[in-house]
Amino acid sequence: MIKEKLQNIKSSHQANLENQGSDNLQHGWEIKKLGEVCEIVNGSTPLRSNKDFWENGNFPWFTIDDIREQGRIISKTKQKVTEAALSKLRVLPKDTVLLCCTASVGEYAITKIELTTNQQFNGLIVKDRNILSPEFLMHYCSTLKDKLLNLSGKTTIDFIAIGKLKSLEIPLPPISEQQRIVSILDKAFAAIEKAKANAEQNLKNAKELFESYLQEVFDKKGDGWEKKKLGEVIEYDKNQNIHKGLPYVGLEHIESNSGRFIGSLEPQVVKSSTFYFNEQHVLYGRLRPYLNKVLLPDFEGHCSTEIFPIKVGKQIAREFLFYWLIAGSTVKKIDATWTGARMPRANMNQVLEFDFAFPTLKEQQTIVRQLDALRAETQKLEGLYQKKIDNLEELKKSILQKAFSGELSGGEPIESITEN
Repeated sequence: MIKEKLQNIKSSHQANLENQGSDNLQHGWEIKKLGEVCEIVNGSTPLRSNKDFWENGNFPWFTIDDIREQGRIISKTKQKVTEAALSKLRVLPKDTVLLCCTASVGEYAITKIELTTNQQFNGLIVKDRNILSPEFLMHYCSTLKDKLLNLSGKTTIDFIAIGKLKSLEIPLPPISEQQRIVSILDKAFAAIEKAKANAEQNLKNAKELFESYLQEVFDKKGDGWEKKKLGEVIEYDKNQNIHKGLPYVGLEHIESNSGRFIGSLEPQVVKSSTFYFNEQHVLYGRLRPYLNKVLLPDFEGHCSTEIFPIKVGKQIAREFLFYWLIAGSTVKKIDATWTGARMPRANMNQVLEFDFAFPTLKEQQTIVRQLDALRAETQKLEGLYQKKIDNLEELKKSILQKAFSGELSGGEPIESITEN
């Protein structure tokens, strides 16, 4: 149902785009520049080393963390500044729209309290509420990310100067129509967020189901399982060289958790040294081990030295080792061996000393078949839930496109689109 309605919206919006222009605005709509209808104010961060600005502060100072905790409607802030700091800052009134113009470009919110903000955000203060509704402006800002990125100066990080922000155009229907559109969007988005939250919870449940079964296999073990040091049953293969005429695997080519190869099988040469591997190896990503990048290659190639090529002994099935490596308890233990703060790497010498319990090779193969079947079913469910989440995001974008091109002025109530 959602998919069909989403397609109808996209088709309608595409037709609108093809015919869009200043002469095709809805009756009574205008185009204004943001600088005409808003006062735009830069945020700022008081000097952190000056305790007079921060100690015992009680005035709200906004950062992106407040969006992550509260969503788009800001009623409080995690951090506070003092009265002394306010002499260096601009206080933004209630109903100011907060728009991020550097780093996390396009993040937005609306404040329901007086506050000040850091330099990542600009405050958009509506000049005349008879012309522009702050809530309408907030919804419009949710569509600006791509435009802002295109305006970015692209120095070391994205940054949009106030002058460029002021030049952006906003379509303005009469204020009564803005209020009606806001009401429709609020209801539709509440329904979408509810549906999205349900899908996200189902996605989480599917992932946790597989992890709990995986954990049970390696925590409970079975009768007659043998226990050795990991280094006794595997070999770290250090065949290091630049291998010509073979596919290359970097960490970026291994999908986290799934072990899926997302690189190319075309032969590649890299300038630095690499490790050789073949179909008998397990490739373990030791850089940032919490990313859980483990690959069972079905081809011959060479890999980054940030990848630990493992050869299993005759007692171990490499698929059994793969599942052991991605199990939550193993990941936690490996994470505890980190060295390096900025570029954490697993200490593989310590990992080789881990206890490793395993049954007979025949039983390992039985366990692997069971895990493969459950994993395939889990991935199927994850795919369905992720697709629903993606469709809901696309639906939201399409509704916004309709809203700001004047297509919500009549016809089917938008909230009905979220049914089913």
